[in-house]
Amino acid sequence: MIALSLAEIATIVGGQTHDIPDPSALVTGSVVHDSRAVEPGGLFVAFAGERVDGHDFARGAVEAGAVAVLAARPLGVPAIVVPDVQVALGALARAVVERLGATLVALTGSAGKTSTKDLIAQVLATKAPTVWTPGSLNNEIGLPLTALTATEKTRYLVLEMGARGVGHIRYLTSLTPPRIGVVLNVGTAHIGEFGGREQIALAKGEMVESLPGADESGIAVLNADDPLVSAMASRTKARVVYFGESGEADVRAENIHLTATGQPAFRLHTPSGCSAVTLRLYGEHHVSNALAAAAVAHELGLSVDEIAQALSEAGTLSRWRMEVTERPDGVTVVNDAYNANPESMRAALRALAAMGEARRAEGGRTWAVLGLMAELGDEALAEHDAVGRLAVRLNLSKLVAVGGREAAWLRAGAYNEGSWGEESVHVSDAQAAIDLLRRELRPGDVVLVKASRSLGLEQVATALLEEAGHSDSGEGEVAAR
Repeated sequence: MIALSLAEIATIVGGQTHDIPDPSALVTGSVVHDSRAVEPGGLFVAFAGERVDGHDFARGAVEAGAVAVLAARPLGVPAIVVPDVQVALGALARAVVERLGATLVALTGSAGKTSTKDLIAQVLATKAPTVWTPGSLNNEIGLPLTALTATEKTRYLVLEMGARGVGHIRYLTSLTPPRIGVVLNVGTAHIGEFGGREQIALAKGEMVESLPGADESGIAVLNADDPLVSAMASRTKARVVYFGESGEADVRAENIHLTATGQPAFRLHTPSGCSAVTLRLYGEHHVSNALAAAAVAHELGLSVDEIAQALSEAGTLSRWRMEVTERPDGVTVVNDAYNANPESMRAALRALAAMGEARRAEGGRTWAVLGLMAELGDEALAEHDAVGRLAVRLNLSKLVAVGGREAAWLRAGAYNEGSWGEESVHVSDAQAAIDLLRRELRPGDVVLVKASRSLGLEQVATALLEEAGHSDSGEGEVAAR
């Protein structure tokens, strides 16, 4: 964070100082909400959660080097006490962002947010110091904490914004107002909470409504291939730039094809020229993500060749999102278990099918180990059934449906589509899936593991890799305490 005194912070957040001997003391380190992550010179934010109250760890945080604690009550240690810790954290982020002078890029969408954010960040980082959202910390706590990691040297701030309902993105953009706003797509993720795709579009469009006008360099980057997204042009004062496969898009892809290993390649077209791109990521769905990143980079002055090279060199920064690992015995494990919705599930299955093509001639098989897609409301049965049917249409070798009724719907869809008998199986939990795979996997097989985060299906991928000598140390996104 940029250096601020405790007195300055108290003024910004409207708080009262308690047990602070020197209000001029500077916070020069990170602002964190996990006491285990405190570093000397930092600020500890104490949240009272459902299971753990961060206030209980305040003394330990100060002993670890925190200059003070942002808290809801006096604690007997240096503290800035505020009526609402979350509101105060947001106010602090807003003040820091206003002082930075960095270009703020924000993005949202029903699917692909994290992968696209990682691509944008990697491309921009080739030109100037860049800060971006780690993993999927894209809510009212994770977003301001990310913004507060920026320093005076930061030139680009790339923030992912999620939403669980109308008004959420409007709130997030009020904390960190973007100059460039990206909307990727409007799908069915969280449709049970939103109540329909039209409501999802209403919520996602809050991104472009927040942007400054074109005379203030505001830019809305919209997906030309998604009608609900392209229609958002009427909701913004900013200049609109389109990306997609459409011939009308300002930044588009042509000659899209997959390599023998399932990685997409295409010719990138921008208003300033063309260049070839071959992504290191897996699956054709990443082409759209790469085009969004290219559109942002082009607007920020990178040449088409610089963009193409950076995209071709970019990897996966966030865990459990199409992480591809080949074991010494020739089994390939694709860990995409961080989350799942109908759009991302279909994209992952198509990527699995493409990866399996090169191995089919040598007897390799494709395994789809799938679980529930959460928060689909009344659409849950139909969407799970459709995914099971798609597995058959893509000619995948095996479907392992893991979990309760949603897994039963997956398996039923596959069975009804193609009379898949032994090719599909329903197992109760992750351990049962692990036991099955250990018995039946053979060299050349490709295993995709994917489900909503609540199922914890990453255990399957972890077990398969650990027994082959690979390690998977954990989430990389610590819980608050």
